Parts: sequence; C-alpha cells; structure tokens
Amino acid sequence: MNHRFCIRSAFVALGVSLALPASAQVEIKLGHVLGESHSWHVAASGFAREVAEKTGGRVKINVYPSGQLGSEKDMVEGLQIGSQQAGLIGSGSFQPIEPKLGIVELPYAWPTREHAYRAFDGELGAALANLLEAKNIITLAWWENGFRHITTKGEPVRTPADLKGLKIRVTPDKMRLDTFRALGAEPAPLAFGELYSALQQGVFQAQENPLAIIFSSSFFEVQKSAALTGHVWGAACLVISKAAWARISAADQQAIRTAAVEWGTKQRKMIVDGEADLAKKLQEKGMTVVEVEKAPFVAAVQPVWKEFGAQFGPELMGLLDKYRR
Repeated sequence: MNHRFCIRSAFVALGVSLALPASAQVEIKLGHVLGESHSWHVAASGFAREVAEKTGGRVKINVYPSGQLGSEKDMVEGLQIGSQQAGLIGSGSFQPIEPKLGIVELPYAWPTREHAYRAFDGELGAALANLLEAKNIITLAWWENGFRHITTKGEPVRTPADLKGLKIRVTPDKMRLDTFRALGAEPAPLAFGELYSALQQGVFQAQENPLAIIFSSSFFEVQKSAALTGHVWGAACLVISKAAWARISAADQQAIRTAAVEWGTKQRKMIVDGEADLAKKLQEKGMTVVEVEKAPFVAAVQPVWKEFGAQFGPELMGLLDKYRR
C-alpha cells in the first residue's frame, strides 16, 4: 500500500482536515443588516456573481441580508476572530475594536459626498484600512451608506431646539450619542433589527438614517415626518476576515479587489440616483419631508469635534481636513 495514502487515511480517520490546495473552491458567507431591496444587497449580489465569474468558480460568495448572520456588532466581532468570513458593514460599527474608525462619523464632516469619495478612495481610506488590518480585517472597498436624516413620530425637526428632550434611537457609538446630546436630544442605542418595532411601540419618538434605509425599512409606517438634516455622511465597508482572505490565491484576491471597487462605484450611484426620488416617495407614503438650515446644527456639534479630534490624533485629522477642502 502507498505510504502517503496510509498517512492521509490516518488523518481522515482521526477527523483531521488537511489544507486545501489553492485551486479548491472557497465558499464565503457575506452578511449585512439591510433588506434585499436596498442597494447594499443589490450590489453585494452583483459583486458575488462577478467574483464567481472572474475566479472561474474558485471563490463562491453567498450573501445573507437582513441580519441573518447577526447584528453589525456580532459580525465585527466575528470578523476579528475569524468566525465571520465577510461583511458589508457601516464603518462606524468598527469603533468598539478600533476607536479611530469613529472619524468617519464626525457630524457635518463633508461639504458634499464627492469630498467623502475622494477621501475614502485616497489616503484617509488607506489609513483606516491599515487600522482594520491590524485587527485581522481586510478592507476590500469603501461603499456608501449615505447622508443620515432625522425622522419623528410627530412634527418635523427644523432647528436644534426641536430636538430638546426628544427620545431618539441612534447607532451604538459614543460619538453619535454625544452628537445628539449636544443637539439637545435624549439619544439611546438599539440594534437596527429591533428598531421598527421600537418605533411602532413608541419606545422611541425618533430615529436617524439615510433615506434609502428609511424607505426600504418602511419607517414611514411608524414615523410621520422626516427632516433632511444630513448630519453624517456614512461610509460602508466591504470587508473579509484575514483568515478567509488567506485561503484565496493572490490572483483571485486581485480579482476580488477589482470587483469590490467596481461594484462600490455602482452602489454609490444607486444611492445618488435613488435619493432624487426617495423624498417624493416618502411624501407619497404620507410623510412630511422638510429641508433645514444646517448652520445652527453645525454650530451645536462643535464640542464633539473638539473632544474627538484630540482622540483621533493630528495625522488622521490632517487627512480629514485635506479632503474637506
């Protein structure tokens, strides 16, 4: 009997798996928390199809929407230890493992989304990707979550004074909490998957999200008004765990990165094209939608910049300022 066959059989008998050759198929589970109608899912599905095509089927990505693989907090923790393979995650959700990722959440950081695109496709995005790689997470591309706006159960918010005492659900990070405290509200965190029912039951009077999420999550059913505050432009991060990345050949890694950037460009366009109609669609669903004068909001959140700018450090803040011009 062949000696190598005997050794291999012994490993199999003991239930020990052997390393697969680079040509073997690698299956990747990619999760996100938004619904199937959102551009995240549409683009992630297109990205998965292109990866399968460009790698000749050697890499297969299965996309799981609507929090099927857990909350963003769960997925971030899983990515760090390798139990989660890939995700499309709001960039602010990485703050528990790397506080400096909070720089993407500074209120009123970007005059336009194009300023943000240049930053994340440039040196700022590269610096943040390096921080995540140190946490065992590989950044494939920066996608978009969009500008965040405030919805309310009652009358729309027009000035910071209208937020005084308002109980609002925000993402579970200190900067967002501090931002809304500075604006006079009473913010509290809650997992996104629980938000609709919390609004329906009156646990919160308000919430803040991009228009695409407000519409795709049917928040118009449980909120009366929307104020286009645009207080944060949010990046989305398409990531893969370092453990899963190591199972993929160098050539296929390059194909994946290329597809990730290309589909990121398409996803951003979906957000921009959709926003032109979303305010109208929300009004057709019965919501009151109002523009706001942003200067009073910008002035109210300056203490947040002072506090967190010192934490992020001069290097990152310098990159941020470079791309804000």
